[in-house]
Amino acid sequence: MPLDLMLPERVVVTGGASGIGLACARLFHSAGAQVGMVGRSPERLVAARESLGGGAHTAIADVGDEHAITGAIDELAAAMGGVDALVVSAGIDGEMGASVRDVTAQGFREVLDVNVLGAFLAVRAALPRLELSVSPSVTLVGSDSGFVAVPGMLAYNASKGAIVQLTRALAVELYDQYGIRVNSVAPSVVDTPMARRGLGDAIMDAPDFPLQSPEDVAWSVAYLSSARARAINGTTLLSDFGYTGRSSFPA
Repeated sequence: MPLDLMLPERVVVTGGASGIGLACARLFHSAGAQVGMVGRSPERLVAARESLGGGAHTAIADVGDEHAITGAIDELAAAMGGVDALVVSAGIDGEMGASVRDVTAQGFREVLDVNVLGAFLAVRAALPRLELSVSPSVTLVGSDSGFVAVPGMLAYNASKGAIVQLTRALAVELYDQYGIRVNSVAPSVVDTPMARRGLGDAIMDAPDFPLQSPEDVAWSVAYLSSARARAINGTTLLSDFGYTGRSSFPA
């Protein structure tokens, strides 16, 4: 008898047009779920929808725009007859490589608007639909950059650290009031178009570090979204090949 993974039946994915978001959309779609994808680029959304065989709903929105993201999620929820799971994958990296002195206020704000405010707005917009679901969940896509830092990623590091605490805060409030679980996944470097733009193809094609695929992260998201994970709430799943568990002691 096939194992019932108890995955959600109606899923909205922000940042669903590429990278981790698209991998999540593909996985849920392959499992038989209705999938709604939110993205900023009409062209990439069309391509993403076609890669799923045309069997997905799409909506265009800037996740940092309160009215746009609310309208997009309302549109997708209406098309699917509700929302059981929200996956927040939309994100940007900002002024990569810039030192503290060179990071601009506008650039820093843009990263927080998309990565943090955008996550909050998406959850708030989906809340009226999620609270009607039998087994509702939210999964935020964070990063190991919320736990460790390197120079030149100041705004990105700050935004992903915020996602860790946003996950906890939302989990406590939404589970107590509505039974909605909220978790996040924090992967190390993933082979996505954004990572390739930031690090370059030469490094990504021959990395001297473990490299994840978007599909690796999608499986983590699927587990956290499953009713099988009903006791998992307020957790950030650090997916980094054990890197942060290593001691700096020279032994």
